[in-house]
Amino acid sequence: MKIEIFNEIEALINALAKLIVIISKEAIAKNGQFNFVLSGGSSPRKLYELLASDKFKDKIEWQKTYFFFGDERFVPAENSQRNSLMANESLFEPLKIPNSNIFALDTTKSPEESAEIYAKNIENHFNGNEIKFDFVLLGLGDNSHTASLFPFTSVLNARESTVKSVYVEEVNAYRITMTAPLINQAENIAFLVFGDNKSEAVHHILAEKNNEVEKYPAKLIAPKDGKLFWFLDENAAALLKPKS
Repeated sequence: MKIEIFNEIEALINALAKLIVIISKEAIAKNGQFNFVLSGGSSPRKLYELLASDKFKDKIEWQKTYFFFGDERFVPAENSQRNSLMANESLFEPLKIPNSNIFALDTTKSPEESAEIYAKNIENHFNGNEIKFDFVLLGLGDNSHTASLFPFTSVLNARESTVKSVYVEEVNAYRITMTAPLINQAENIAFLVFGDNKSEAVHHILAEKNNEVEKYPAKLIAPKDGKLFWFLDENAAALLKPKS
């Protein structure tokens, strides 16, 4: 695991974008494509906008890049809460990414059916081989959730590398999420976390030696054979620093 701490969010985002460029080139050189799992929430927007900017847009072969979502809110496609809608506005539309390269979740079925269909679509993309995403981007909630792996939810017990639906009482809604085993098969996983409201969660995950995954679900993220990165600003990392 590698922990990077930055004093400015812009420097953090820029360093993460550079890492994504490097990993994309390695993946395309090796397998002819770059499989990129996106995170939702508000934190990644600046990263997506930077990747779509003049500074970075020509550094990745977007026609060979395939996009997936680590989780999605179970709401209609046009709902402003959709992770895919934010990604569409900040990344897909500016870069003119074709729909064939975007694996968005269909929420017109039941939550269970939508999860099953998404899992099958991912399996088909990998042609029956082990599903190993090249890069998975994750965020961290102030309650220590990541993707839609919320504290004390049934999906935390999943042993299959797949996609599941889960009702989250905390937000009174269904979510669809990749399971921890599926995320952990990835070649590279990076947490993007900034803000002092995340400092306690960061401390629980990175500094405490307990294994209370039911309470702190992000502790489940531990790649099998891949690399794990944490990109933090100083505010999010404040409780990791030794007291003077």
